[in-house]
Amino acid sequence: MNRPVRQNWRIVVSVIVATLAFFVSSLTHAQSSVIQPLTLRIDDAPRRAHSALVKGSHVNVFIPSLPYLYTSHSINAALIKPSDNEQGWEYDMSVSHQQIDETTYEFKLREGVRFQDGTPFDADAVVRNMDAFKAAPVKYSKIDKVFDRAEKIDDFTVRFHLTEKYGCFMNDLIWMQFYTDKYLAKNGWNGKPTCPNLSEPGPYGLGPYVLIDGHIEGDSQTPVAVLQANPYYWNKDYPKVETITVYTELDSKQAKDDVLYREGEVDIAFIPPEYKVETILAPYSKLICSPSTDNIAIHLNLINGHPRLREREVRVALNQALHQQHLLHFVFDGEGILSPTQASPYFPGVREVAKTLRPYSEVEDPESPTKRRELRTILNGLKLKVLTQDRFLALWRGIETQLRQVGVTLDIVVTPSEKEIFGPLLKTNAGENEVSWDLLVWGNDDWFFNHPFTAFFVYRTDNVWSTVYPDPIMDEYINEMFRASVNDPEFVEISRKIMQRAYDEAYMLFVPTPNKVFAVNKEVIFQPYRMACIPLWKIQVTDQHWSLRQGPYPTELTKPVQIARTNYDKRN
Repeated sequence: MNRPVRQNWRIVVSVIVATLAFFVSSLTHAQSSVIQPLTLRIDDAPRRAHSALVKGSHVNVFIPSLPYLYTSHSINAALIKPSDNEQGWEYDMSVSHQQIDETTYEFKLREGVRFQDGTPFDADAVVRNMDAFKAAPVKYSKIDKVFDRAEKIDDFTVRFHLTEKYGCFMNDLIWMQFYTDKYLAKNGWNGKPTCPNLSEPGPYGLGPYVLIDGHIEGDSQTPVAVLQANPYYWNKDYPKVETITVYTELDSKQAKDDVLYREGEVDIAFIPPEYKVETILAPYSKLICSPSTDNIAIHLNLINGHPRLREREVRVALNQALHQQHLLHFVFDGEGILSPTQASPYFPGVREVAKTLRPYSEVEDPESPTKRRELRTILNGLKLKVLTQDRFLALWRGIETQLRQVGVTLDIVVTPSEKEIFGPLLKTNAGENEVSWDLLVWGNDDWFFNHPFTAFFVYRTDNVWSTVYPDPIMDEYINEMFRASVNDPEFVEISRKIMQRAYDEAYMLFVPTPNKVFAVNKEVIFQPYRMACIPLWKIQVTDQHWSLRQGPYPTELTKPVQIARTNYDKRN
């Protein structure tokens, strides 16, 4: 045996001996000590929380997707507002209503309400606001076409007249928010494809919080917005925290670290499920999870993207290549549910269809040798450009791994800001996007409140939100949906037609529906809704919260807290 070989052999033997010695030492130590299992304490913060507004209290929230929708009803108000109940709404500026006929709705208004500047809210204010809406309506649904006028019956009764039967009216009414005369004279309604919010800070709304710094709209937002408790709010039980700071453009990992390890930076943040264990074990955070009616919208650019995306065979093959079960396990860590199309199976109508319409990967295993060869024949060599927020990077890592197996290469462009996603998205339908893209993702959380139009509206091919080429059949299905309400017997069949066509034509890239997963400061009491609304006015804090506490955080409170799983008993 030559010298180099002998020397290498000695090294190998030394390593083996050292390794065995380490394991023997570890085993001896383990036998002489008792290993204590991790125990999670009961979250006692709700018992210690303040039940009324506390001067000086301050909570910071990070909302990466649709922040203008999540915060809107904390600042503004309409006749009804989102609620995590079965119907998805509750009364707000109204106290009751009746549907007089197919096109007429009458509302009794809440009395004694004042705008944030102290001016009175009454039927005249409703009529003035609806006149402003009529002059520049939003155009994401059909409300811009079917709303006729609002009529004052008396000081606290108002009647809405529509031009035709419209089953979505109550869902749209959530977004018919009211503003002071000063705001209407200066800004009016904006006529944008996104729901309105305040385009500037000021005492212009009716909600529990006044926007005092920054602004949050669908296509324009500041990285930071500050909300202060409204002294004129009609319900004296709310809000319970004096100041809320909303962050819209943080790096997702930074936001997570801020909640877990740095008090006073971020108190509530959406986090990827991969950080669940770290969140539980960190000193300042606890984990809250909830099923959702949210939807991850992955658009395929059929207008001016890669030419091959206009081929139905290619779109179907891309969807068939995705193993939803593996994405749910490895990317979502089980926090979600398989979804045959973009629409959450928790929606009415969708839940019935999803019992028989199954995700592609449940119909045929994309990892079988035969299927993989077939998909490579169709897709091999395809290169696609992806636009994404950083919050979806874990998902794209999973998708990229699966598509690589069938010869697809992804060029992933990342931004921390949703407005940089909406910019090119909302210009694509007209072919005016200056940023080229083939796949684009955004968090299409449930802004229509327990109604699948949240997901279906991107299939309305003459609308700016759609990146699908003209499809008169799908457009007519959407029109049928507008005429019905979710409680009508035909609604399930309408949903079935929309979902089946989207599925057969593979108009989007379909992935599981995610649960909401939050990292929350241990001294904050927060219960999420399933939809795109964070009820900021319901958030509470304890005396040990950083904004109120004197001195260091008690060591015993840094111990891990049991996971809070909410809403799992509703509408499943």
